[in-house]
Amino acid sequence: MRAYLIRRLLLVIPTIIGVTLLIFGVTQLFDPYERASLYIRDPRQAADINEIIRKYGLDQPFYIQYFNWMSQVLRGNLGWSQSMHMSVLEALVTHLPATAELALYSAPLIIIFGIFLGKLSAVNKDKAIDHATRVVAIIGWSLPSFWLGIVLLAVFYGGLGIFPPGRLSPWAEAMIASGEFKVYTGLYTIDAILNLNPAVFLDALMHLVLPVTTIVTINVALIMRIMRSSMLEQLGKTYIIAARARGLTSKEVIDKHATKNALISVITISGILTAGLLSGMVITETVFEFKGVGYFAANAATQLDIPAVLGFALFAGLVFVIANLIVDILYAYIDPRIRLG
Repeated sequence: MRAYLIRRLLLVIPTIIGVTLLIFGVTQLFDPYERASLYIRDPRQAADINEIIRKYGLDQPFYIQYFNWMSQVLRGNLGWSQSMHMSVLEALVTHLPATAELALYSAPLIIIFGIFLGKLSAVNKDKAIDHATRVVAIIGWSLPSFWLGIVLLAVFYGGLGIFPPGRLSPWAEAMIASGEFKVYTGLYTIDAILNLNPAVFLDALMHLVLPVTTIVTINVALIMRIMRSSMLEQLGKTYIIAARARGLTSKEVIDKHATKNALISVITISGILTAGLLSGMVITETVFEFKGVGYFAANAATQLDIPAVLGFALFAGLVFVIANLIVDILYAYIDPRIRLG
């Protein structure tokens, strides 16, 4: 087990290097003057752009530029975001809590409902409930997130006046700005609990309902279909037939044997899905004005803020690398054959 974990950890290093090489390689599509914008924090610095190019070696060979860039990244310098008027690292740290809060409530619901519906569908294969869950999954998977988000906003906020966009109501934002409400994590529902403030907690929760509903509705179908396929595969294997022959009840066979083995495939998809949520839900965050990492990336892209877009790409790449590492470790605990193979 220890050897397996060491191998997986060592593989992370070349993977991260590959990600950074790919991201930095994209910057070479721009000329040195455009890349110099990474280091311009004040419009007045534009007059000294040739000095900036020389200072940071932007006219040097690729490998020298790459090492110079990596030395900056390792110091936490991802450049200056013109769209946010702050460093890219600071912008990412500022917007990450909103995305993390969405993922915190969305990912567990997607996984729980996906596993439950997939298992229910497989156990009742070709019955009415199987057809119904599959139809619902196909419809959910087919809905464009921006369309579903707008419809939900029109019905609940526009029509009924509930579940507003944004993260907090103006009165709650004013409370935070005044210092009366202490921000510990940036996840307002968690901070409200730590501040023993049920009013802010309920307000933050009300603002989460529609974006979380949108994310769950669209993504639950993927987990459901993977779980259904894996369950059907397991239910047809010899060890399940042998378990039934030993007199085990259908519930014991399904819960103790088939489900556990079927979950191995679901773990991979769940890890990738969670990484995708943590790296920003651009459309959902934009529709609901939920100012997370995805909202920041969309705003940077529309304003041609190259340093911010590259910083977001690097952040998203690292999130997926870490997610894959966690999935590999979970594999080793669930299926001993993986770590012994």
